[in-house]
This record gives sequence, structure tokens and C-alpha cells, in this order.
Amino acid sequence: MKKTWIKLGVAALAVLTLVGCGNSGSTKDSASGSGSKDDKVIKVGASPTPHAEILEEAKPLLKEKGYDLEIVTFQDYILPNKALAEKEIDANYFQHIPYFNKEVKEKGYDFTNAGAIHLEKMALYSQKIKDIKDLEDGATILVSNSQTDWGRVIGMLQEAGLVKVKDGVDLTTATFDDISENPKKLVFKYDIDPAMMATTYQNKEGDLVAINANFAESIGLNPEKDGVLVEDNNSPYANIIAVRSEDKDSDKTKALVEALHDQKIVDFVNNKWKGTVTIVNQ
Repeated sequence: MKKTWIKLGVAALAVLTLVGCGNSGSTKDSASGSGSKDDKVIKVGASPTPHAEILEEAKPLLKEKGYDLEIVTFQDYILPNKALAEKEIDANYFQHIPYFNKEVKEKGYDFTNAGAIHLEKMALYSQKIKDIKDLEDGATILVSNSQTDWGRVIGMLQEAGLVKVKDGVDLTTATFDDISENPKKLVFKYDIDPAMMATTYQNKEGDLVAINANFAESIGLNPEKDGVLVEDNNSPYANIIAVRSEDKDSDKTKALVEALHDQKIVDFVNNKWKGTVTIVNQ
């Protein structure tokens, strides 16, 4: 009987020891990460073009800093912020500043803009006209349902003399209801997902189609060469690295932003996109 109790006691002690070890490891992983393999991996969510391509080029630079860069590509503008909030990724790189600000305000994300990385020009493309002067009265302008891009499109049309916005309206937050003058009686449709705009263009829908540079690139369109109207160089729509606010000063965040501003990245972007995508100051 004594032997039985001794065996049970030893078994119980072994179980307690294993549980204790498991808890110790769990505490270590859930802390700031010191000593964890995850500390040396930077997981970034990104749009395929140009974001993921730029990140791919930055991998060797981050390797020199002691980090392995893991890129997770997303085809839409909703999931990257959701993944960041749910801690599935360390950062994301797909959105411009007005979109970021709108998402934070509307969805309550505790995010920080860790730094502006690049600007990519939006353009209005057409399968029907080559010159904006040929745009007919009552023409249909197709724009995505991404409201933060509406001001970009309206700004280009206003610059071309096609519409006029109400006095005092900030173009970065302008909507189509803010148009006070529309002499050509242009028709605006803005209910299409941004990722579908390129397909809309290919299907020859609408007279003018507003396409973000990354999606235009995916079907071989170049804003400067193919756009009927092209965004100016002084656009406030720089694309940024977004992180959770708790990570804004982390070594990972600093290393990532620094690598993306390296001269090697500047040269790569200039050579590949010939000015339609440009690295900007933080």
C-alpha cells in the first residue's frame, strides 16, 4: 500500500513539474518577446503591388539588421487592418494617410502611423477617349467605394475644369455631394470594390475609370503613359506603415521603416516604376 502511495506521489509531482514548465514557456512568449524566435520575425501584411514587391526588396536589408521579413499579401483594403488589430501580423503596408485616418476614427483601431513610405499616383483611365477634351456631356465616371479616394478623383476633375467643389471643402474628405458645379452633367458611380476597378476598365464599362496605381499595375497600365487624367506630385496620399500603438517605438518597427527608406529601395523603386511610384520622406 505504501509503495502505491509513493508511486502516485511521484506521478503527481511529475505532472506538476510539466505544468510548471508549460506555464513558464507561455509567460515568456506572451511577454515583450525577449529570447523568443518571433522577436526576429517581422510579419507584414501588404497589397501585392507595389507594396509586397518593395518589401521583398527590403528583405536583405532587414536580414542585415537581424530580422526575417515575412510578407502576407491581401487582395482587399479591409482585411489588412483587421489582421493587424487581431495581432495576426506586426504591421501592414497598403493604405494611404486619409484612408488610415478614416479607419482609425470609424473602427476605433488603436493604430499608429509609423511612417510614410511611398506615393503612387491615381489616374483616370478610358477605353473610349484619349484626351479629356473629348469627354462627352453626361459621361459616366466610375470610382471605387473607398470614400477616402473620392477627393482624389474630384480634385483631378476640378483641376481639369470639369467640376467645382463648394468653397471651404477639404478635398481629402470631399464627397460627390460637395460638387457645386458640374457643367457637363457627369454621372458618378462609386459602388465598386477598389480591387475590381481594373476589371471594370477591361470590360470597357464607363467613360472614365479611376484606378489605384497598384491595381493599374496589375493589368499593365502606367498612370503617366496611359492615364487620361493623372494625380499631381504634391498629393497628400502617401502610403504608410501602420502598427498597433503599443509597437510604435519597437525595434521591429524602427528597423522596418528605416529599411524601406534605404537608398537601395529608393533606387529600386525609381528604376522599376519610373516616377509613378516614389519613396517619400517619413
